[in-house]
Amino acid sequence: MTAFINLNPRKIIHIDMDAFYASVEQRDFPELRGKPLVVGGDPSGRGVVAAASYEVRKFGVRSAMSCYEARKRCPEVIFVRPRFEVYRAVSSDIRQIMHSLTPHVEPLSLDEAYLDVTGLQVHKGSATLMANWLRAQILQHTGLNASAGVSFNKMLAKIASDINKPNGTAIITPADADAFISTLPIERFHGIGKATAKRLHAMGISDGADLRRTPAAVLVQEFGKRGQFYHDIAHGRDERAVKSERTHKSVGSETTFRDNLSDDDQLRVQIYEQNADAFTQLQKKQLLAYTITLKIKYADFTQITRSHTLSTAFDSAKSAHYWLDKLFLDIPRGLPIRLVGVTFSSLTPAAQLLPQLNLFE
Repeated sequence: MTAFINLNPRKIIHIDMDAFYASVEQRDFPELRGKPLVVGGDPSGRGVVAAASYEVRKFGVRSAMSCYEARKRCPEVIFVRPRFEVYRAVSSDIRQIMHSLTPHVEPLSLDEAYLDVTGLQVHKGSATLMANWLRAQILQHTGLNASAGVSFNKMLAKIASDINKPNGTAIITPADADAFISTLPIERFHGIGKATAKRLHAMGISDGADLRRTPAAVLVQEFGKRGQFYHDIAHGRDERAVKSERTHKSVGSETTFRDNLSDDDQLRVQIYEQNADAFTQLQKKQLLAYTITLKIKYADFTQITRSHTLSTAFDSAKSAHYWLDKLFLDIPRGLPIRLVGVTFSSLTPAAQLLPQLNLFE
């Protein structure tokens, strides 16, 4: 058998949050930590499990299972209703961390995304070091654990992210790919669902080695165009690009303090620093912004935002100070603050206004 060779490997990272919804609930409500927890519907009705904590998974409880079945398997399970607005806010924070590393980010859902870090020179150019940096940043900023998979294509990176869960990183290199794929059960291939796996088993195909030995023509005859895809992934080929978001909806900057702050003067200094960084990003991207948002995260991880929109674009970082001061005064105080952030939105490419500006030159 010919060994797998990849002459020009890409560097792809797949980040997958660990039991995301359940972990957010356990983070925000300490009394739920260490307990078997299900985020989902009514166990007395037709509710389904949206997320299961690791404590309840050992009883065989999984996402999409009925809540009734979850309670049968674990009578001590605690059910909580989902808070999707909170999960979306946390997901946005995580996405911002990813974009601070590379613009090539493809979200798959609120709790997972691909990143293409090919050619980046930060962290010694090591995708593994980048993945571990991302996991550390996510933990620092959100209090949540993530797992990462690193490989040279999307399929293998996604599979890798599941190997050392929870809270781990796994790498599949081009040198390792051939042996890894050969022993991989077909159910573990991303893109092969239960129905397809059943048909493949009926053809005598149970793992990657079996799939690789099956001629492409046979797979195409059985599965149509998908058959060629199955043939390719059996050989470690997945040329799908990371499809990053092409339009900027917002540009921002935020920082988490080593020690929580309560002093207003210190907080204003930090807010101005994030404002300056965000405005610099706007200039680099040649964008104009009409809306500014101040974000505050308290010591208990709750957060609040305040925004203001102008009729004309912000023309300098300093021009935003007045509105940031007003927004800051509108922020409820009481708890110490662990994070501040400034985001510009309602964006317009600066080039679109150049013809209007030229009229006044």
